[in-house]
Parts: sequence; structure tokens; C-alpha cells
Amino acid sequence: MEFSELIKTATVENVLLSRQGQPAVRGTLCITSHHLLLSSCPRGDLELWLLIRNVDAVEKRFCGSSGTITLRCKDLQVLQLEIPGMEECLNIASSIEALSSVDSVMMMYPFFYRPASLRLQHGWHRFTLESFFQQLCSQTSQWRLSTVNRDFSACPSYPPAVIVPAAVGDDTVAKAARFRQGGRFPVLSYFHPKNGTALLRSSQPLTGPNRRRCREDEKLLGTILDEGERGFIIDTRSAQAAKQARMGGGGTEPKSCYPQWRRLHRALDRGRPLQESFTRLVEACSDPSLGMDRWLARLDSSRWLGHVKAALSTACLAAQCLDREDSKVLVHGAEGTDTTLLVTALAQLILDPSCRSLEGFQALLQREWIEAGHPFHLRCARSAASHGRGKQEAPLFLLFLDCVWQLSRQFPFSLEFGEQLLLALFDNAYASSYGTFLCNSEKERSLCKVKESTHSLWDWLNQPEERHKYLNPLYSHNPLVIWPSVEPQSIQLWQGLFLRWIRPSQHLDEAWEEIQRLVKGNNSSIKEKRLSQSLPEPPAGTESRR
Repeated sequence: MEFSELIKTATVENVLLSRQGQPAVRGTLCITSHHLLLSSCPRGDLELWLLIRNVDAVEKRFCGSSGTITLRCKDLQVLQLEIPGMEECLNIASSIEALSSVDSVMMMYPFFYRPASLRLQHGWHRFTLESFFQQLCSQTSQWRLSTVNRDFSACPSYPPAVIVPAAVGDDTVAKAARFRQGGRFPVLSYFHPKNGTALLRSSQPLTGPNRRRCREDEKLLGTILDEGERGFIIDTRSAQAAKQARMGGGGTEPKSCYPQWRRLHRALDRGRPLQESFTRLVEACSDPSLGMDRWLARLDSSRWLGHVKAALSTACLAAQCLDREDSKVLVHGAEGTDTTLLVTALAQLILDPSCRSLEGFQALLQREWIEAGHPFHLRCARSAASHGRGKQEAPLFLLFLDCVWQLSRQFPFSLEFGEQLLLALFDNAYASSYGTFLCNSEKERSLCKVKESTHSLWDWLNQPEERHKYLNPLYSHNPLVIWPSVEPQSIQLWQGLFLRWIRPSQHLDEAWEEIQRLVKGNNSSIKEKRLSQSLPEPPAGTESRR
């Protein structure tokens, strides 16, 4: 396929671009294989540079001999293009629809993007499981790095290397994989150094209606617990849903076969219910005619904040079992690729201060979302506005980012990164110039040669000129566990995302810049005072209290 075959009209003059909260601009519209460009007339300034992959829905309206195209984007931005000439309008709309629907991974923009400041294959190995395991080895010898999945034969959605109990051999692990949906056998997600507890994740066991058992799976989970010790299995499905899954070949771990494990059900929505909740919220935010009472009713009926509360509550449960009950925890739902990762990643943020640093948070995302097999290509294929949504789309990653934002709001000094990083991650998960969020698994990325042919988002974000944009100037290292409140009044709408293009953020941006300036000035004053008093500087990497 050639991109030129999809572009019916490449250039149109005298197009009027309208965006909410900004003055309209008239200029020349150009369509390339991956971008929509508009340069103003007569100055020729580039007013629009839109990645076409970002377009979620194209709406057309005609009046006389001209037409208006409304573009609803995956980042929730809405653009209007008034185009003279009905044929030109139809051609532009058709071209955008065709280009935004190209589903071949290797035809997407990351495979063509070559920024001068980055080098291919540089940055892809910044956050490896091997480095995570080396840190683990300094704390315990109870786990080992297994390459049982080096050719993706044990589990197609796991990475080539995983962390498993040291007392269990690869033969046992391979047989246990055949007993779990999609081969997702229990693997270590996090080791809690305070008391030696461990957080694991997997998919559901394939017990089926006949309550089939697997000695190897029982051994794998049994070796994790000491004699007389108990563990908790947090199932992210309701008890009824888990029971129904057994009739389809899935199920739960029977008490008789896993006597030391206690099962807790905490139902978290995913799939269509979560996608519809996202859509209803965005529609409510986009309706300017709503009064306060009607707006609050629409917000409540979307149930989005309920999903945020449920996710945080379940993550707190997992963290409490690890930190306060001194118990091992296994988390799974059905496939183990969605709500499971949501819970394990949030629990680590709550427990581990290293995950709340900028570098540690990126490593967490790499380990618990990307390498862990969250199917980004399927889940983020469409956002909130698409009229042709399939069954696979679901904003699980957005829900995670929203929960992280809630943590940053409740603990404004404890996270080294700010809202701008979360917004950048949301934007790049749905439409990106980088290959980090491409495909559904490490196996697919390997087949598509993503790491050889595209740039890493982490490589871009960690450039000095970019990195400072995402830092929280109020950050002060907090070694403690952070326990968020999940009371209704504590969970708030993430306005910086859902109202980003609707409510002007100029004053907020100016306030943030002023905070950065004041903090930087305060640090400079402290440094000058130390020099004048001939006091030694603190060791590199330590935080001064602000």
C-alpha cells in the first residue's frame, strides 16, 4: 500500500481552522502521509501540525458549496475545518479517515520519524528487568531470573525473562503456564523489602467445570509461602463472574488445592463498561449548555470517578496485605493483562518511594505495563469519540494515569514528576511519534522490529532540555508508604486532562512557572548561603527540604 493512494486531495487553499478558546485562523491545508498541516495566510506561520493517527472521528457537514469537517482527536481535542468546495471537503474527509485507520504497525509514524537529537536503538535498554532483578538480589535470594519464555513459547504475552521462585525449576514453570489462561503463570511483580513479602500477578487458572488441577501450579504458589504462612489472592472479578468463567474453562484456585491462600474478590470493570464510562464523561465535559446541576448529574452517571475509587481501593487492599498483614499477594482477573496490571502498578506506587521518582516511574511503566503485556494496540486503537468502536478498546491505562494524578494531588510533595508527564503519557499511548507503546506484547514488538526501527519515548523524555518540563518543583523524597483517601470528596475530576482543551490553562501554567522560579531561586539562595559559610554541599542525589 502507498500512502499516496489514500490521499485524494493533498492541498486546499482558504481553509478556516477553529479551535475552542483560540482565534480562528485561515490558511493553506496540506495532508501528508502522517500529518495534517495548516499554514496561515498571508504570514505563512505553521498553525497546525496534527498527527493523523490522533484523529478518532471525522464528522462532515455541508452548507451550500462549502463544508465543515469536525475532527475529534484521541487526546480529546476538537478541531473544525471550514473548506470551500464540496468535492474538496469530501476528499479531505475521506483522506483523513483512510489515513487514520491504517492498522499496520509498520506503516505508522514511529517507523518514519527520525529526530536529529536521537539515535536509533539508543534508550530501549534504559529500564531492563535484569537491572530490576540485580536490585532484588541485594535484598533476597528467594527469587531467580528465568528464561523459560525466551522464545515466547511458554507465554506469548510475557517478556523473554521473568522472575520466579528460586525453588522452582523451568520444567515446573512451563507446565504451570499451560494451566493459566494465555500461559500467564504467576511471576514476581514486586518484593517488599520492609518485611520480605511479595506481590505476584498471573491470569486465571483453567480449572473449568470439572475443577481440573495442576500440581506444578500448586507447587509454584506453595513454595512462595512458608509453613503456616497465609497468602491472599486478589481476584479483580466479582465472585459471580469468576464462577461463570469456570463454565467457560477458566475459574479460580480451589481452597482444597491451595489451602494457604485466601481469595478476595474486588470487581473492577474493564472492556465495554469502562469504555462507555469514558465516552459519557467526555461528552458531558464537551457540552457547553449544561448548568451546574445537570453537569454534576452527568458526571455522576458516567461512573468514571467510581472506577477511579475502585481501582485505588483495590490497590490499597493489596498494599495493606503486603505492608500491614505481612502476607504474600497474587493478583489476577481473567486474562491478567488489564485490571491485574492496574492494581499491581498502583500498589507499588503506594508502597515504594523509588517508583515515585521520575526514573522509577518510567521503569514501573516499562515493567508493569509494556513488558507485562498490556495490549496497547487493541486497547488504545480508539479513544472517546469514535463511532466505530470495536470490542477491544478500553481506557485501562488512562484509568491508571488518573489514579496516579489523584495520588499526586493528595501527596503534592511525594512524586518527583508532575501532571505534564501524565498528559504526555496519555497522548503517546493513543498516538505517538515513538515506538514505546506500539503493539500488544514484547513478542509482537520483536516481530515488527520496533526496537531496531523506532525511537524510544524514554530516550526523548530524558533529554535534559525535555526532562525538566516533567519535574515537580515541590518534590521532597518521602520514604514512607502513602495511603490515599478514597472517600467520595477525595476523588476529584482530573480537569487538566478532561477539560484541557475546553478551559484555558494560561493562568495555571503561569502559576506553575512561578512555583518553579521561586523554588529554583530558593535553592540558589541556600547554595550561596552554604558557600558564604564554607559549609560542605550535601552528597549528590540527596534532597534538600523545601
